[in-house]
Amino acid sequence: MKLAYHHIGIPSTTPRPGEVFLEQFKMHVVGFDTNPFGVEWLRFEPGCTLPALVQTVPHVAFVVDDLGEALEGREILIHPNRPSAGVTVAFVVDNGAPVEFLEYDNPD
Repeated sequence: MKLAYHHIGIPSTTPRPGEVFLEQFKMHVVGFDTNPFGVEWLRFEPGCTLPALVQTVPHVAFVVDDLGEALEGREILIHPNRPSAGVTVAFVVDNGAPVEFLEYDNPD
């Protein structure tokens, strides 16, 4: 399985310029695609149903070439889903911390 760093996600309560609201998750995101270090800021609205671990602990995200293989034998925190066209994501727990895997439909 190929594994490549994509971003680090940091929960925050501070609104930031350029935030995008993801209504289906009741959260705001900004940064990973514009930050030179791949830092993504996450801000959660009341009523967000994502696991508390994702809302309170920073996560690291990796692009994988086979999401199924990446999930094998791991504790799944968020099952595979498609937050936007062209990408499937899932979260696992590793030593008490959330880790995100992303698989793109067209990885090139």
